[in-house]
Amino acid sequence: MTVYYRDDSVEVTSAQLRVEAAAYPISQLEYVWHTRSRFTSRGAARRLIRWLIVTVLTVPGVLLALVLIGLPFIQVDGELNLGVLALGLVACAVLAIALAPLLEVPLTVLDRINDRGVEQHELWAQIVGEQVLLLQTHDATRFGQIYRAVQRAVEASS
Repeated sequence: MTVYYRDDSVEVTSAQLRVEAAAYPISQLEYVWHTRSRFTSRGAARRLIRWLIVTVLTVPGVLLALVLIGLPFIQVDGELNLGVLALGLVACAVLAIALAPLLEVPLTVLDRINDRGVEQHELWAQIVGEQVLLLQTHDATRFGQIYRAVQRAVEASS
C-alpha cells in the first residue's frame, strides 16, 4: 500500500481516501473534481484583516516620506536650517530602527493569510453515481497537496 498524503485529518493511500471518520475506497471514485467558492465569511474576514494590515503598514511609510520631503523646506528666519534637516533625518532613522522589530507580527499574519488563501476549496467525487463532497478547506497549499495525492492514487488504481 502506497501512502500519497497524510495529516491529522486526511489520509490518501493507494487503497482509500480517509477524511476525518469517513473512508472512501479509491476504486469507487469514478470522477474527482474541485471547486472554489469566492465568498465566505471566513474569507471575507481574512480579506479585511489583510487590507487592514497593509493599510497600517503603508500609512506610516507614506507619512514618513511626506515628512522627509518637507524637511528641506523648513526655514528659520527665512533661511534653510541644515541643523533641523539633519536632526529630522536622524530622528526618522532612529524611529525606523526602533520600530522594525514590531513589524514582525503583522508581516507574519499577512504571510499566513496569503499562504492559506481567502477562498474555500472543495474536493468532490462521484461515487457510485452520487456526487459527494469529500473535503472543504481554506488552506490552499494543503488542498493542492491533497488534490494531487487523490489524482495520483486514482491514476495508479486504473
